[in-house]
Amino acid sequence: MKTPAISLIIPMYNESSIIKDTASTLHEYMSKNFESYEILFSDDGSKDGCGDMVRAMELPGVRVVGYEQNQGKGCAVRTAILEAKGEIVMFTDADLAYGTDVIKKAYDELISKPEASMLIGSRNLSKDGYEGYTALRKLMSKVYIRILGLIGGFKLSDSQCGCKAFRGDAAKAIFSRCKVNGFAFDFESIMWAQKHEYKIVEMPVKIINHRESTVHIVRDSVRMLRDLLKIRKSVNREFKAMNANK
Repeated sequence: MKTPAISLIIPMYNESSIIKDTASTLHEYMSKNFESYEILFSDDGSKDGCGDMVRAMELPGVRVVGYEQNQGKGCAVRTAILEAKGEIVMFTDADLAYGTDVIKKAYDELISKPEASMLIGSRNLSKDGYEGYTALRKLMSKVYIRILGLIGGFKLSDSQCGCKAFRGDAAKAIFSRCKVNGFAFDFESIMWAQKHEYKIVEMPVKIINHRESTVHIVRDSVRMLRDLLKIRKSVNREFKAMNANK
């Protein structure tokens, strides 16, 4: 069987209100832009039957992976990446927050830069990247990204963007080490990319479809900061042990 040019991953949790439209839109877009592809909808223990809705559509190149109990977006992305077969592996959100054109753009960017193994979309590289955000949400996003960089020791303009792509082998190497199930999985994946000395590139993106944020600014910020410090300690400890066993 021919290796797909790209594996597109869509993590989903109770997305029955939008998932059929998303699946149809992506099937049409991918079939027009790629000779070979696969779309993996990764069901994070949904209770609304959205996984069955996608299966029932029987779209070529589309499959559903996942598990019964809700674990978190990080687990959904990791599960699909470890099953993906594409030369390039990419994930984006079920509401297609960044549109569809970003898919081919990210693919072309990585193909044109063979030295790069990971690509991150960045709202901060586009003048209208934060268009539609409230002033408070934009400020908190920028502050959080800055804190991530300081804790992780990297200089990326938008490490938390929900649009990322990898070379297939790099995706497997990174996510086979990842353990975080929640939203901090992005941070963990970047730390492991650094440990593997993979080159990371960024690409301007813009939010097209907005959803209301469920983040509680004070409570969740404190929890995220605590989680980030734990992740950094865990990755550093595991990397040290890994090298000691060589």
